Amino acid sequence: MPREITGEVIHVVPPEEQSDYELDGTVAELADSRYLLVCREGGVPSFFERVVAFFKRDPITPVTLVSDEGAEEGAEIEATVDFTTVDGVYEVLEIE
Repeated sequence: MPREITGEVIHVVPPEEQSDYELDGTVAELADSRYLLVCREGGVPSFFERVVAFFKRDPITPVTLVSDEGAEEGAEIEATVDFTTVDGVYEVLEIE
């Protein structure tokens, strides 16, 4: 069942650089000739949200999106995704 995710792109791994990373076999298979977008789930936090997270020692929630399209680091994206067999890794159906 598809799900909507809003996230801030923290890191982008283009297809030609995937060999530089130690990817899980399933993730490597999913990402074959596609982009890996590592995102902070929830989007770009405001200054106030960052301060509160710091004092609460609340870590960011990273998710990895496997996409046909790349994105700029620091950009906020909204995507319709589908679950994969790997926890925290989603396959992008559409980026809005």
